[in-house]
Amino acid sequence: MNDNSTCEIYCYDEEKVNRIQGALQKENLSRVAQLFKVLADENRAKIAFALCQDDELCVCDIANIIGSTVATASHHLRTLHKQGIVKYRKEGKLAFYSLDAPHIKPLIVMALGVEANV
Repeated sequence: MNDNSTCEIYCYDEEKVNRIQGALQKENLSRVAQLFKVLADENRAKIAFALCQDDELCVCDIANIIGSTVATASHHLRTLHKQGIVKYRKEGKLAFYSLDAPHIKPLIVMALGVEANV
């Protein structure tokens, strides 16, 4: 079988390769990969979207929004918190969450292909 999707030479533009490899070495792409892994879960993506809609939400409201139990919502929120995506504050027995990473809202907006009103 003939596969025309591969190159028959080792390196076409060594200057570009070296430039991009240098730029790649300066970046921490493992953090980017981890961010996308965390947001790859549908419930966590829903939570991120919900927090783009409103600055701050109570755990019980988040549970209702995503259609889960409070325990499940709390589990996902802990994961998002560990990754620095959300922050929380306590008010008596209530826990309120908000986005803690300014790059998340534009990321959600771009991923959904919606207008910036999110």
